[in-house]
Amino acid sequence: MTYPPHWHNAAEFTIILKDGCRYRVSDTFYELKKGDVLLIWPHQIHETVSIPDNAALFVQFSSAIIENSLDLVSISRFLYDCHYISASKEPELAKYITQKILEIKKIHELSDPLSETQCKLCIYDILLKIGNHVLAEAKKETSDDLVSRKRSWKYIHAACNYIMENSSDNITQSEVAKEIGLSTYYFSKLFKQHMNMSFPAYLANIRVRSAASLLLDESISITECAFQAGFQSTTAFNKVFHDITGYSPREYRKLYKQ
Repeated sequence: MTYPPHWHNAAEFTIILKDGCRYRVSDTFYELKKGDVLLIWPHQIHETVSIPDNAALFVQFSSAIIENSLDLVSISRFLYDCHYISASKEPELAKYITQKILEIKKIHELSDPLSETQCKLCIYDILLKIGNHVLAEAKKETSDDLVSRKRSWKYIHAACNYIMENSSDNITQSEVAKEIGLSTYYFSKLFKQHMNMSFPAYLANIRVRSAASLLLDESISITECAFQAGFQSTTAFNKVFHDITGYSPREYRKLYKQ
């Protein structure tokens, strides 16, 4: 089975049941083996290159599950960069996700009156496990001692929540720093240390994701999507959108699949 490049407003987690499954996410090609897990997050361009019969099982869930949790939103920078869980390198995590997706399949087949809630709980269990994994990986790249890292993360968590809630406004780095009680210089240094990207880059990514959601509605013009997402000009929007996604907003909208 194959499926051309597309995106949707849902996350799609796939467990690999047989060797030989091949996918492409953005510009990265993955050849997966039995036991591996592929994570595709909302609005990400992906392609099914080839899958043998009965070789994979996937679950899709609404982006709202992530967006309604500020904890998850605040670490989305790390979540959305995580696509491949190798069964050989991360056996416990891959096995956990596989078991949870199989549990979702079983719950769905039983048609219990509370099956939707049970499935959502499984999804949150998976997201929590992946969240802890990506944060642990990110912390390996910092040299801070553990106590200092935990203390400073509270500031970054608060900053990310503030950015998410106000990204459509013309917010600045100094405004966010003042909101959480830090100097602009220290906030800039701390933010880059924890998030592995600058404040402007993070804000641009949040705005592009917001614009991608708006692009779902074809009654909204691309110009309106740009300004509603917080961009101050269409020129800046088109450039940033292409830099982040690899597509123009118009091209990207055409790849949407329900």
